[in-house]
Amino acid sequence: MNNFQILESSILIICSLLIGWLISEVKKLKTKQALPIQTNQKESNSLKLQALERLTLFTERCTLANLIERNLVQGMLASELHQLLVATIKSEYEYNITQQIYVSADIWSSITRMKDQNIYIINHIIASLPQNATGFDLSKLIIEYTSTPNAEMNSILLDALQFEAKKILN
Repeated sequence: MNNFQILESSILIICSLLIGWLISEVKKLKTKQALPIQTNQKESNSLKLQALERLTLFTERCTLANLIERNLVQGMLASELHQLLVATIKSEYEYNITQQIYVSADIWSSITRMKDQNIYIINHIIASLPQNATGFDLSKLIIEYTSTPNAEMNSILLDALQFEAKKILN
């Protein structure tokens, strides 16, 4: 074999080894890229589930009966209870507002409608009371209202949140 043939054979061997190495590296790179996608999907689902948990808690905390139970103090005027109930709903909503980026637009819209509906109900009921009404008077009317069928959308919203969570878990 002459020097040219040896050089040519060496170049072919080196090229073959280089191509083999490149193919191996490309396979490794594809595998490494696939893992973050799977990891990102798991992390994304985890964040979505956490958001659904927080919004479930928000929904439960903002049922009118739970609001009254947590906020009614003996001797309170209806106007004081009214202000406290509305402020509590708004505060709870603002605390959870960032969760909207993890849930569907329909779910977030339902959360907002529930908040607005509960504030509307409280405002509507207090408007029917005399100026000197007590917090107990207001709470009694609110509880009576909530005992009517379909008075609050909280249960429907809870069903929707559970449905979304089941979709992620399956």
